[in-house]
Amino acid sequence: MSRRRQIYEGKAKILYEGPEPGTIIQYFKDDATAFNAQKKGTINGKGVINNRVSEYIFTRLSHIGIPTHFIRRLNMREQLVRQVEIVPIEVVVRNVAAGSICQRLGLTEGDPLPHTLLEYCLKDDDLGDPLVSEEHIACFGWAAHEEMQDIASMAIRVNDFLCGMFAAIDIRLVDFKLEFGRLYEGDFSRIILADEISPDGCRLWDMQTGEKLDKDRFRRDLGGEEEAYNEVARRLGILQNDDNAPGEVLDMSTHRNKLRGSKPIKK
Repeated sequence: MSRRRQIYEGKAKILYEGPEPGTIIQYFKDDATAFNAQKKGTINGKGVINNRVSEYIFTRLSHIGIPTHFIRRLNMREQLVRQVEIVPIEVVVRNVAAGSICQRLGLTEGDPLPHTLLEYCLKDDDLGDPLVSEEHIACFGWAAHEEMQDIASMAIRVNDFLCGMFAAIDIRLVDFKLEFGRLYEGDFSRIILADEISPDGCRLWDMQTGEKLDKDRFRRDLGGEEEAYNEVARRLGILQNDDNAPGEVLDMSTHRNKLRGSKPIKK
């Protein structure tokens, strides 16, 4: 499929005009950023892995009735999605204390939360994606009350499904972010899941060792980012030994040794 007009370039993806009205092509980059793009780098093959992982997760979510923007994967780095109006709110789903919530509330990283916690952040890099309440969202008209009900309900359903899916492959889903969009159908719109779900936006810890298998390895200079992303894909059954993806993992035990050999993992 020939590439069309570029619409937008973000930190991890480029969006192109799709082949049909109402469609977009998402291109996954290898660029890695952290701390609102204050730290920048590259993880070799990250775009390939994120494309495959996101395809796999969105497809499985559609099987349990979660409406998503995903249509199909086009090639190693691109997928075709429905064009939506992105709700300017990031939803952070937390199961375990980690990251910014530990700094804000003085929690110990790794402590389970009393129950799943939903946090909302305004999508604005210039402001540092500030934490906002549902009252803020309603007051400034970023989303209607009914839309937020749909968003919260879907976020909990997605979390329940992903927790089980990752636990089955010995991975603890610590937290993750979601984005939603409005899909217009005539004069009406409905909320559907958008963007991506990949190791870029999830905290994923090995349930036995506590090893981090996500972008925290880049954020914290732990090393082994490429191996960690591939480990997630391999456990999900996405990468096979004959795949020609960059950073291919041929042996699981060798792969784990690479992770452990980068820098000590703090549990």
